[in-house]
Amino acid sequence: MTSFPETISLASGYGNFQPPTVAVQAAAHLLTAGPLPISPVEGLPEVRAAIAARYQRQGAAVQPEQVVLTAGAKPALLAVFQALLQPQQEVLLLTPNWFGFRGLVEKAGGTLRTLPLDPATDYALDLEAIQAALTPQTRILLLSNPNNPTGRVYTRPEWQGLLHLTRQWPNLAVVSDEIYDGINFGPERVVSLLEFADPHQQHIVVSGFSKSLALIGWSAGYLVAPLPLVRQATAWQFATNAAVAALSQAAAQAVTEHAETISRELCQGLAATRELMQTALAALPGVKNQVPAGTYYFFPDFRAYLNPALAPGPASAELVARLRAGGVETVDGASCDAPGFLRLSYALPEPLLREALRRLSTVLVGSSAG
Repeated sequence: MTSFPETISLASGYGNFQPPTVAVQAAAHLLTAGPLPISPVEGLPEVRAAIAARYQRQGAAVQPEQVVLTAGAKPALLAVFQALLQPQQEVLLLTPNWFGFRGLVEKAGGTLRTLPLDPATDYALDLEAIQAALTPQTRILLLSNPNNPTGRVYTRPEWQGLLHLTRQWPNLAVVSDEIYDGINFGPERVVSLLEFADPHQQHIVVSGFSKSLALIGWSAGYLVAPLPLVRQATAWQFATNAAVAALSQAAAQAVTEHAETISRELCQGLAATRELMQTALAALPGVKNQVPAGTYYFFPDFRAYLNPALAPGPASAELVARLRAGGVETVDGASCDAPGFLRLSYALPEPLLREALRRLSTVLVGSSAG
């Protein structure tokens, strides 16, 4: 009989991916080739060039000088926020979205405001609501594509509509977190913000290698931005941190040069557990679930299982606690500005996921029946 852990986590932001062979080979070659190179704080020129070339293949006019390597995507975000935000300035975040943004904005001295998108429209960009929410104090419009936690992927026409609006606010920066851009099950590839004309130098992309390219634990990410912000971010990194380790940069260059193949293989490997979770969620009475195009998460609506005697936030926390007591760890949607929803990862071995979904069903169906 298979033995399972007492608690199975569907909450992790990392997949059960092995590092790509090309990354290991590149790091091993560098390690045995002699003294490691001393990297400029913004990154080795050849790595920055490889990242720029990847976007150029997609039609973006990105130059290597616009790329800054950082020790993960979070330091890249913090560098952007530190460079752009003055006291009392605001970041408008389209939600649901990643729970970590709030702390980074506050660390940089900014104020986070949220604008919820409607699950009934599959989180479509509400341009009228966005326009109404922007004020002279709004310095950054922040979104993720594909979205974490919903998995929503924004199309080229949707981007075009949004950017037509943001060009009316030339002092507004548009920051797109695109770290899941290779985990995509939709009919078309994920379109980057960098592929659009940027007459006011507003567009900034933050990304990394741990999600779509399986470099988990290598502490490498990057930002792509207009040159004035690149200079500010580089100065911030010089003052507060150091260059990304040369071994991690070598691995990052290797996976970037093989990005399409690596991401395609990851998606192929995720297909079975994605289908397993989709089937299990469809069988749960009262659960509303939109099948996401991107990421390795589902973000179903479990509000039918909330305690009606509690307010939405506490009721959502109570649901998460019940599931934890039943042996399943999940991400509370309230942390993403969507109480009653749960972020569930399917990036884990199939037997483990099957057992986690069995436990989840036992807790929910049992509680609803009672």
